Amino acid sequence: MSGEFAARHIGIDASAQTQMLKAIGYDGVDAMMAAAVPASIHVTPRSTTELPPAATEAEALAELRALASQNQSARSMIGLGYYDTFTPTVIARNVFENPSWYTAYTPYQPEISQGRLEALINFQTMVTDLTGLTTANASMLDESTAVVEGMLLARRASKSASPVFAVDTDALPQTRALLQHRAAAVGIDIVEVDFAAGQTLSGDVFGSFVQYPGASGRVWDPSGAIEATHLAGGLAVVAADLLALTLIRSPGTLGADVAVGTTQRFGVPMGFGGPHAGYMAVRTGLERQLPGRLVGVSQDAVGHLAYRLSLQTREQHIRREKATSNICTAQVLLAVMASMYAVYHGADGLRKIALGVATKTEALAERLRSYGLSLASDSFFDTIRISTPGPSSRVIERARSRGIQLADIDDATVGISLDETTTTAELADVAWAFGLPNESDAEPTVDLTDATALAGVPQHLHRTESYLQHPVFSAHRSETAMMRYLKTLADRDYALDRGMIPLGSCTMKLNAATEMAAVSWPEFSRVHPFAPEADVRGYLALVEQLETWLAEATGYDAVSLQPNAGSQGELAGLLAIRGYHAANGDTQRTVCLIPSSAHGTNAASAVLAGMKVVVVACDEAGNVDLDDLRAKIAAHAETLAALMITYPSTHGVYEHDVLDITQAVHDAGGQVYVDGANLNALLGFARFGDLGGDVSHLNLHKTFAIPHGGGGPGVGPVAAKAHLAQFLPSHPLAQRADHASGFVFEGGPVSAAPYGSASILPISWAYMRMMGSEGLQDATAAAVLAANYIAVQLRDHFPVLYTGEDGLVAHECILDLRPLREATGITVDDVAKRLIDYGFHAPTMSFPVAGTLMVEPTESEDLAELDRFVAAMIAIKAEADAVAAGEWPAEDNPLVNAPHTVEAVIDDEWQHPYSRETAVYPVRSLVRNKYWPPVRRIDNAYGDRNLVCACPPIEAFA
Repeated sequence: MSGEFAARHIGIDASAQTQMLKAIGYDGVDAMMAAAVPASIHVTPRSTTELPPAATEAEALAELRALASQNQSARSMIGLGYYDTFTPTVIARNVFENPSWYTAYTPYQPEISQGRLEALINFQTMVTDLTGLTTANASMLDESTAVVEGMLLARRASKSASPVFAVDTDALPQTRALLQHRAAAVGIDIVEVDFAAGQTLSGDVFGSFVQYPGASGRVWDPSGAIEATHLAGGLAVVAADLLALTLIRSPGTLGADVAVGTTQRFGVPMGFGGPHAGYMAVRTGLERQLPGRLVGVSQDAVGHLAYRLSLQTREQHIRREKATSNICTAQVLLAVMASMYAVYHGADGLRKIALGVATKTEALAERLRSYGLSLASDSFFDTIRISTPGPSSRVIERARSRGIQLADIDDATVGISLDETTTTAELADVAWAFGLPNESDAEPTVDLTDATALAGVPQHLHRTESYLQHPVFSAHRSETAMMRYLKTLADRDYALDRGMIPLGSCTMKLNAATEMAAVSWPEFSRVHPFAPEADVRGYLALVEQLETWLAEATGYDAVSLQPNAGSQGELAGLLAIRGYHAANGDTQRTVCLIPSSAHGTNAASAVLAGMKVVVVACDEAGNVDLDDLRAKIAAHAETLAALMITYPSTHGVYEHDVLDITQAVHDAGGQVYVDGANLNALLGFARFGDLGGDVSHLNLHKTFAIPHGGGGPGVGPVAAKAHLAQFLPSHPLAQRADHASGFVFEGGPVSAAPYGSASILPISWAYMRMMGSEGLQDATAAAVLAANYIAVQLRDHFPVLYTGEDGLVAHECILDLRPLREATGITVDDVAKRLIDYGFHAPTMSFPVAGTLMVEPTESEDLAELDRFVAAMIAIKAEADAVAAGEWPAEDNPLVNAPHTVEAVIDDEWQHPYSRETAVYPVRSLVRNKYWPPVRRIDNAYGDRNLVCACPPIEAFA
C-alpha cells in the first residue's frame, strides 16, 4: 500500500475506484493496467530500488530542513547576472505563494485568463519602457537563452548572407558558453570582439551582441558598435540590466534592434539559478519575428477591451519543422512577480533603488581607490573589478569569513556586485577583506543623491527619457491598493484552486502545499547559482538524490536537471545525440524521424539541433505506421541520427509495437529519443530506458508536481543511457566538474545556470519522497482509471477517437467533435467556451487532431469532479442537439454566444431565444458556486490585425 500522502494526492478513494472500475468493466486496477500497458514493456521486479519508501509530510519537511541547513547563509556579491533582492511581502504572499497564481495554466483560453494576461501586459510595458523599444514578449526562460534567441532572430531578420555573429568579450561567461554551444549546431560562427576597447568588426556579420553594462561592470557607449553592426549588414542585440536602465540610456535610444536580459532582480529570488523571467524586446518591424509568447490587446464579442495571446501562428504545433524557435512556454509566474515589483515601486521607487545601488558602489570604489587599489573601469553602475595586491583567493576567503561571497575572476582580480539589499556595514566588511582598516568610522559614507550616482559614467549616457508613466505603475502604491489589485486579477482567472483543468498532454495535477513549502525558505531562495561548492552542499545533495531517483524511475543511467523547460530538455537530448554521432565520426547522421502526431516542439528542437526532419506517417489507430517507418529508415539508413517518439503516444494510447519501432532504429545505427510528456501514464509500470529509449526529457511540471504557474515555470530534465551521458549539458561555472553519477560532461550548457531552475526542484523532490515507488505507481493507475472512466461515460455522446487494442486509453482520451459539427453546426470552440459557463476550463482543443478535445483528468481529481465534468459535456451535447432540432437558431444560442458575463445577463434588452438562467446557470449547483468570466468571447483576428502589446490608455476601459 502507498503512504498517507499518496492517499491525499490521489483524489479517487477505494469506494470511488470500485465504482469506476465497474463502469469500465474491470475487477481491479491491476487487471486494468495489465490490459492497457503492453506486457512486453512491463517493469520486471527488482530486488532493490533507489527510491526510498514513502515519507510522511512531516518527515519530508524535516529532511528538507536538514538539506537546507547545509547551504551556507551568505551574502552574495558575485553578480554575473544574479542579485539578491527584496521581494515585497505583499507579492510573496499574494502571488508567489498563492495557488490562484501558481496553479493556473497557459492562457490558451483567454476569457478565463484575463488576470494574468493583464499582469503580462504590465510586464511587456515595463520592458518596452525601460529598453526604449516598441514591442516585448511575455518573457523568456532566462537571460542567456534569451541572448541565443536574439542571435537566431538576427539571423532570420538580417539580409546578410554572412554566418558570423560578433559577441562582446565582456559578455557574461555563461552566455558566451551557451552561444558557442547553440551556434555550433546550426552553423553559426561566433567571433569575439572587444567592442569597449575599440576593436572593430573585420567583415560582414548578420548580427552582434553587446552586454550593457558589461560583465566586468563597465558602462560604456555601445552606439558605435551598434552602428558598425548595421553597416556590416547585421542586427544589434543588447543585453541590458533593467535596474541600470532607470539611470542610463536605453538600448533603443542607442540604436539597438533587440534588447534581452533578465528581470530577476525585480523581486525574484536568486534561487540557485531560477526560475527567473528573461525578457526580449524589439524595434518596430521585428514584432512578427519574436519567439515565445506575446500578449496583445483585442476586444470581446460586444467590443469590450480584452487580452489574448497574439500572433499564435508562430506556435510550434502549427509551424513544426518550419518553426524559428522551439520556445513554447514562458516564465509567467516570475514575470508576474517582476511586473508587480514595478507596479509596487513605480518609476520613482525603481529609480531610488537604482540610485542607492549606484551610490553605494561609488562609495566602495572610492574607498578602495583611496588606498591605492586599481579598478578595471572607473565607469560602472553596480559592479566593480579590483586588482588585488596579492592572490585574489586571500581576499575571497577573508570576505567569506565575514559571510560575504565575492566573484573569483582570476588569480589577481576580484569582482564585487552590489544590490538593493547591500548595507553599509557589508561595504565595510568588503573593504576589510581587501586589507583596509576595520574601524567602525571607516564605513563608506553613502549619499543617496544623483550627485554621487554614476560619477564615472559620461553625462551623455545618463538617462533623460521617462518610463513607467502608465497609471498602473502609480495607482497601487499603498499595500491595501496593491493587495486588492492582485486579488482582483486573481479573481478574473480560472486555476486549479477553482476546479479541474482537464487539459490533455498537460497533466494539471495537484501541487500540494507541503511540496511547495521549501521554495520560500531563504536557505534555498537566497542562494547564488555560482556560489562556492562548500556553501551549497545541501543543494548539491538534493540535486544528486533527485537525479538518482529520476534515473531509477525511467531506466536511464544519468540525468541532468539543467534544462529549464521541456523544450530545452528536448534540445539537450538531441544535442547529446548529435555529440555522440560526431564523436563516432558519423557527422553525416543528421536525419531525425518524427511521427506526424508528435508535439510541435519535437520538430522545432530537431531543427535547432542541426537535424533535418523527416515525418513518419501514423495509421488509422493513431500508431506509428511501421511500414512507413521502415521505408523511411531504409531511405535514410546512412544519415539517420534519431527517431523522436512520445510514449504513450500523443493520441493517448499505449503502442504495442514500440519495441519493434526502437529496434528498427537501433539496427540502422540511429538513436531513440522518447518524449517524456506522457510519463504520467507510465511511471511505475514501464520505463523509457527499458523500451528502447536512449535519451528522454521529463516534464517536472507535469508528472512530478511542479505547478505550471500560469504558463511557466517548468523544468525539463534530460535523462540518458550511459553512452550518451557524457554529452548531456555541462556548464563552465558548475560547482562540480563531473556528473553526480560519475560521468564527465563533453556537452555544453542549455541554460544560464548549472542546475537550471534549481529553487523549484524541492517540489519534485518532496513529491517523490512522499509518494514512494508504490505511491507513484498508484498515481499512474489512478490517472489511467480516471481517463478511461471519462471515455466510457462520454463515448455514447462523443466518439473516442483512439483506443488501444483492448479498447482502453492511457491517461488521456480524445473526444471527436467533428461529427457534432457536421450534425449541429456547433464547433469545438463553441463547446470549449460553453464549458466556461458550466464552471470548467476546457480540455486541449484541436491537438493532435483538429476538431477534437483531448481530456486528461489526472489522478488528483475525485469522482464528484469527474462526474461534474461528464454531466457538463452531456448537457452541452443536448444543447447542440437542440440547435440541430431548430429549438434555438444556429446564430443565436447558448453555445455560440458563450461565455456569458454578468453584464450580458443583466442587460435590460435581453433578446435571446434562451433564458438568462440557461445562459449562466445551466446546472443548479452553479447558483452558489459560480465562476463569472470577466469578458465575452474574444475576437482573435481583431487583435492580430490591430497589434497592441502594451498597457492600453485608461480611456480604453471606459
